[in-house]
Amino acid sequence: MNKYLIFRTDRIGDFHLSLILIKSIKRIDPSCSITIVSSNKNYEYIKSFKIVDEVILLKKGLINKLKTFIKINKNFYRAIIIHDSKNRSKLISYFLRSKFKYYVNKITKTSYIDEIKGILFSLNFDFIESDLNTLEYRNIYNPDIFKDNYLVFHFDEKWIFNNYIKTYINIEPNKDELIEFLNELTLKTNKKLIVTSGSDTPELLSDIFAKNFNPNIKLIDNLNFLNLENIIIQSSLLIACHGSVSHVAAAKSIRQIDIIDKSYNYGLWTAHFRNYQSLNRSKFNILSKNIINLLNS
Repeated sequence: MNKYLIFRTDRIGDFHLSLILIKSIKRIDPSCSITIVSSNKNYEYIKSFKIVDEVILLKKGLINKLKTFIKINKNFYRAIIIHDSKNRSKLISYFLRSKFKYYVNKITKTSYIDEIKGILFSLNFDFIESDLNTLEYRNIYNPDIFKDNYLVFHFDEKWIFNNYIKTYINIEPNKDELIEFLNELTLKTNKKLIVTSGSDTPELLSDIFAKNFNPNIKLIDNLNFLNLENIIIQSSLLIACHGSVSHVAAAKSIRQIDIIDKSYNYGLWTAHFRNYQSLNRSKFNILSKNIINLLNS
């Protein structure tokens, strides 16, 4: 049995790229064993995938890293892939035994999906379009939400100026602007709307939803990522600032409008996204109109 070791000691969204690689490997080498070295941020999430055979948490501290090395050094791997570009991962993997090692560059001029295709080519493996469907075997969690077709508007810290990258354009709405936009979304699409916020709910949302201002709009907050994922994959549209949720929608080919900042090349991450549209960050009164116009196009 071939063994593969993949380092992914970063975040959930980053792991979604590795999922494409993992699915390709498992399709071609179904009896193989795949081990992921993870971080605290993505450990529990990676464990929820049956396609991954073992997940090893890389804990902080030299002693913990030595313990991890001793554990994974017991095996000979057909391939070791440092998919997180971390120096710590490169250092640990340097001494491990394998037939093939692939070090992903932290700075790349090619898209990350092309990089995955390059890894597969080095393994004499191919890539097919269905490898992008990385969430097709997930269990659906169905919370007490709308049974009808609905939209998702993910309003997290990336919409709040003081909570995100200060060099990015400020897209934070005031209360009246956000209420008007949410109401218009349901009117223009004739669909119900779920507003999500992840684990930390912005104060603006709490204030707006203190009263049930529209029966067609619900706030579902304080979600762990698995529950958030399952709300998204049952929706018909996701509106969000680029992040892990964007990869979820792409994996299920759900239509999404991705709010990005023009200062960064998001195309590196989104070249393989399907049913995808993006808008540059701008003042909310302009951005909200651009979203509505895009829905009507």
